[in-house]
This record gives sequence, structure tokens and C-alpha cells, in this order.
Amino acid sequence: MLRWTSLLAALAASFASLAARAEPVLMISIDGLRPGDVINADTRGFSAPNLKALMREGAYASGVVNVLPTVTYPNHTTLVTGVRPAIHGISNNTTFDPLGKNDGGWYWYSSDIKVPTLWDAVHAKGEGTASIGWPVTVGERNIDWNVPEIWRAWTPDDLKLINAVSTPGLVAELEQAAGVPLAAVASEEADGDVARAKLAAALIRLKHPEFMTLHLISLDHFEHKEGPGSEKAKAVLATIDKAVGDLIAEARKAEPGLVVVVVSDHGFAPVSTDTNLLIPFIEAGLVAYDPDKGRITGWDAIPWGAGGSAAIVLARPDDRKLQKKVAALLKKLAADPSTGIDQVIDRKQIEKRGAAKEASFWVGFKPGFDMGYRKDGPLETPSNVKGNHGFFPDRPEMRASFFAAGPGVPAGKDLGEIDMRDIAPTVARIMGVDFPSAKGTPLF
Repeated sequence: MLRWTSLLAALAASFASLAARAEPVLMISIDGLRPGDVINADTRGFSAPNLKALMREGAYASGVVNVLPTVTYPNHTTLVTGVRPAIHGISNNTTFDPLGKNDGGWYWYSSDIKVPTLWDAVHAKGEGTASIGWPVTVGERNIDWNVPEIWRAWTPDDLKLINAVSTPGLVAELEQAAGVPLAAVASEEADGDVARAKLAAALIRLKHPEFMTLHLISLDHFEHKEGPGSEKAKAVLATIDKAVGDLIAEARKAEPGLVVVVVSDHGFAPVSTDTNLLIPFIEAGLVAYDPDKGRITGWDAIPWGAGGSAAIVLARPDDRKLQKKVAALLKKLAADPSTGIDQVIDRKQIEKRGAAKEASFWVGFKPGFDMGYRKDGPLETPSNVKGNHGFFPDRPEMRASFFAAGPGVPAGKDLGEIDMRDIAPTVARIMGVDFPSAKGTPLF
């Protein structure tokens, strides 16, 4: 009896210790951050002293293997769910809209997420949650203090839209506390990220959330515009690094036990050529295009672009004749080196990778090439951007980042290459919340 009593006492002490170690988490996403630009900052010519400090103080990954496609919205959703797109439901940045009826709309709305999120888990525990600019959060009821990411026209009216979908009264409260107007964050310039970081610091100081997410976007913008590793990208990362350092310092004044997790959604690769996949689909009669109206009027099979790759969606996925016609077209295109097609996978391989259920085939490009959207003219044209992502996640250029530091995080630990699905359960464990729906494994 004494032995059982001792055992129960030891278990109780163990559970109490676990509960005592539960800490609040601030998760910052630096969109497009390549891990090597921090880990090897000195040799690559980057300046990121605050992110380097997180490496020394805590744990980091040499690379994060992300999900297909390696674009922003599916991967940000994996970061907070621990599952792949086939399960969480966010298959791309933009919704599948072949006839253009949604006017370029993205997956902005949290109702599209089909599984529990970290915000749900923390909220269920009775703790506060907060977010600024995180993708797919419009209408998320389990974020107590929320300023979602959404835009329509990049005009001043978008500020009214952001205010309308944010937690009532929150924007004005943060503007006053931070001394930063909402207009300052409606920008893809580095100054916009500085403003976002200041609003985040004010939110932590005012509300003390158990879990907060923040999305910083300017590095991605300039890696597209100027290319990864460009001088402009280096300058922008230096500005973001300082803003993150200032945010961490302010946040830890309010929450001394705060664990900081810095992540990214994807890497980047230089590009120079757009492969306009729509053109051969139009020529093959798979897409009906009206040149006078300048729009698609019908389709049997159509590419759904995602930067360095494209899902191929069939109007009738079980139509064997249609499948064979599309497979033959893709085989012919892939055999031509000028298209830059690296590989084409079928439905079974898509399912294995956990990508969009809508797709019957998926085309992956080589770095240097990406998906173009012209509907006539040459198949290959000069690209509209100098850098892109969206390539298959097995390409090393697409590796994302992970850095974490704070109480309970092992110091100076190189975790090697990790699966993105491991991040959400790791964050849940830090906060002491149950998160059984995640498919990953806690890292420490």
C-alpha cells in the first residue's frame, strides 16, 4: 500500500510540474524567411542578431519540410493545426475559381478550416488568444483579440474592411496604446511590419494572451520583387529583425515567462520564366476562352496555379477518357525541356503528399520557372517576378524556418530537419494544452 501511495504521489508531483511549466507563446511568422539566411547570416551577408540570439538561447531547425503547395495560406494553416491541406482544407492561397466569379478571392475565412486550431485548444482551456495579420482568420471566434489579414483593392477602403472584421473596438484601442495608425500596417513595405510588431507589443501589454500569432509580410514581398538574397531582401530582413527584437523585449516585460517561436511558411527560389500552362489547355480544347471578352467561359480540365507548381483540376474526376487526355497532354509538355516542368504526379501521389483533394494531377516546375497566367501568345514568357515559391516541398530551396526560445526550450539545440506538422503540437505542449488532432510529434 505504501508503494502505491508513493507512486501516486510521484505521479501527482509530475503532473503538477508539467502544469507549472505551461507558458504563454508568441508565434511570429516571417513570411518567406529562408533558414540559411539566419543560420548562415554572416556568410550570406545578412544581419539578423535578434534571430541569431534565439538560436543561441533556444532550439532551431536547419530546415522545415513544408506542405504542397509551398505557398502562404496552406502552410500557415498547417502551422496552427499540425495537419496537411487535404485534412485542414486550405488547398492554396486563392480559392479554386476557374471562371473568375470570386474576383481573385483568397482563403481569408476561418470557416474554411476543417479541423481544430491552436486558438481553439487554448480557448477551450479558458485562456486568452490573440492574432494580428495571420492568414485564414477572418471570423475566427476563438481568437479573443483579432486583427485578421484581408484585402480587396489595396485602397483606403480596405482599412474599413479590416476594422469591420476585427474584434470590435480593438483596432482603436491598439492604435492609441501603440501610437500607430492602422493605415501603417496596410503596406507590404518593411515599415508596415514595424507597425505590426508595435501593435502586437501593445496587444500583449494590454491583454496578456496565452497564445498570440503575428504575420510579417514584407520580406516575402521583396523576395518576389527583387529576388531571394537580393540587397533589398537583406535590408528588409535587417529591419524585421530589429522590429522582432524590440517586440520580444516589450512582450517579455509584460510576460516574463513568454516563449517566442519564430516560423516561416516557405523558402524561395530565383525565377526568370513563366510557363503559361493555360495556353496548351486552351489549344487542346480543355479550357474554353473567349478572347473578345478576355475571360474563360468553360472548362473540362484546368491548371490551378500555385507559383512554382500547379494543381490540375478535372471537372469530372472519374471520367477515364478525360483523365487519359489530360495525362497525355502533361506527358507531352513535360518531355519538352523548354517548359521547365520537373515532374508531374497523379491522384495517388497527391493523396500521399496530403495535398488538395480537388486535384487529379500536379505539375511541379524546376527553379527558374513558375506558373504563368497568359491565355494567348507564347508558352514561355519572361517572369513577372524575380523570386517565387510554391515548388514541391522536397526541393531544398523551399525549406521553411523554426526558432524557439524561452522557459522549457532546450538551449542551443539544433533539431535538424523537421516536419512542419510537428510545430503545432510542440507549441501546444509548451502551453500545456491538449491537441490530439495534430498529426505531428512534439519536438521537445
